[in-house]
Amino acid sequence: MCGIAGCIGARDDETVNRMLDALPHRGPNDRGIHQCQNMVFGHTRLSIVDVAMGHQPILANGGNAGIICNGEIYNFNKLRKTLAPKFRFKTKSDSEVILHSYQKKGYECVKDLDGMFAFALFDGEDYMLARDPIGIKPLYYGYQSDKMYFSSELSAMSHAGLDQVHEFPAGHYYTPQDGFVKYYEIPKIEDHLLTDIDETCELIRETFIRSVKKRLLADPEVPVGSFCSGGLDSSLVAAIAAKEIPNLHTFVVGMEDEFGDVSDDVKAARIASKHIGSTHHEMLFTEDEYYEALPIVIKKLESYDPSLVRCAIPCYFTCKKAADYVTVVLTGEGADELFTGYHYMKHFPFDKLNPEARRCIGNLHNINLQRADRMGMLFSLELRVPFLDVEMIDLSMKIPPELKIREHNGAKIEKWIFRKAFEGTGYLPDDILWRYKVQYTQGAGCESLGERLAKKQITEDEYEQIKADNPKATINSPEAAYYFKIFRQFHPQDSILGSIGIWTGFDFEEERERVRGTIDGDLKHNHKENDSKERKVA
Repeated sequence: MCGIAGCIGARDDETVNRMLDALPHRGPNDRGIHQCQNMVFGHTRLSIVDVAMGHQPILANGGNAGIICNGEIYNFNKLRKTLAPKFRFKTKSDSEVILHSYQKKGYECVKDLDGMFAFALFDGEDYMLARDPIGIKPLYYGYQSDKMYFSSELSAMSHAGLDQVHEFPAGHYYTPQDGFVKYYEIPKIEDHLLTDIDETCELIRETFIRSVKKRLLADPEVPVGSFCSGGLDSSLVAAIAAKEIPNLHTFVVGMEDEFGDVSDDVKAARIASKHIGSTHHEMLFTEDEYYEALPIVIKKLESYDPSLVRCAIPCYFTCKKAADYVTVVLTGEGADELFTGYHYMKHFPFDKLNPEARRCIGNLHNINLQRADRMGMLFSLELRVPFLDVEMIDLSMKIPPELKIREHNGAKIEKWIFRKAFEGTGYLPDDILWRYKVQYTQGAGCESLGERLAKKQITEDEYEQIKADNPKATINSPEAAYYFKIFRQFHPQDSILGSIGIWTGFDFEEERERVRGTIDGDLKHNHKENDSKERKVA
């Protein structure tokens, strides 16, 4: 994980250096800049693969070709073997593989990459920018006359003095000849293909375990850990990783009430971490600490969207804790999109469920994935997301909606088939595998703190005034108006507003209510099968 910045069309190293100055948290280990032709490429590095020799920009052909990359390429060793007979490698870095793949195959090389990435490369006067299929890694761009500027964060783009900044679209590459080219599209829905439960469970297990294992890639001296909130998603990621990494470090955050009772995630994570044998770390934050973190989170998140801000604060505390022990951490992002885990989705008719899931996957790039990237990078921590492996996404579009949300014993169980796939495997105890879904904020016990504060700070008249004064912003509540006021202190330029994602779908009470009792209460899923008729969809 790193930060990149550059200018194409002029040797504007002064601006690019200012942009890099805004990205030290993304790359505390190294910094580099290179000028060639009428281009400037800059990079700040968080060293994970080839710690000793992976300085960027990585150059070739006497400095007339090179690359800067933010991300990880999980199949780089396989690609390197095919390239080694023809190309001389200067490093063991995964990023250098992209450069030589381009030199061999041209722009289509991006289709061979299995990973998360945002990169820019040049070869003589030619150049190419690209972003990974789902948009796990961020990239922004903008124009000033005939110059193109690009960077990993909106804050860095602010130093380029642009009238408008755009988010680089996920699953695209850009070249001077063809402009933006779409190389990846979320697979079409073919949810009639997998109807046998046993077959589907086996495919899910094999694909997901493979997805987690490939994301353990790092040099031996780089520690890898996992979030473990006690929910299904992160706990299962941690359980699989713990089979590969002895004494895996796991992390959870939450709050303690006035009676000394801790939030549900903390209780659940204790059960999960004990079962998988991890070295577990907890952080209990207070209401005052929450409010102290709020402006920091909004500044670094580069968003004012209430749903995103709420979830970013416990993520902030988790990353802060994790950074004391590891450099890379696995998370459960994407599971609710792939397997329809949000409670609001239970209101959808089955024929609308997978289209909604597909829509949500396509919107992750500037919502949940932006939260994970910004909160992790604030602490120079790389977050990896096994659920969003392209194999997992492809598989999810083939699973019938009746298996994702299962009507069972008079209730609807979210992510039913994913839970079923790991039942009886020993990875997790049933209390965790079948735990009732709660949002990050609900499990941490802080679901209403920001909203309560906003009601104290923003009057109805002020809310309406902020909304009227900022027509380019999406402000639909006093809470959004309050966060927007904070956001504007750090990001006053209108040019970035079009790149701000707004999280839709959280309009149902289930996603906002105070939830307790998923571990030591009666809020549990009754998942026991009645008979063998459960083995088919219909």
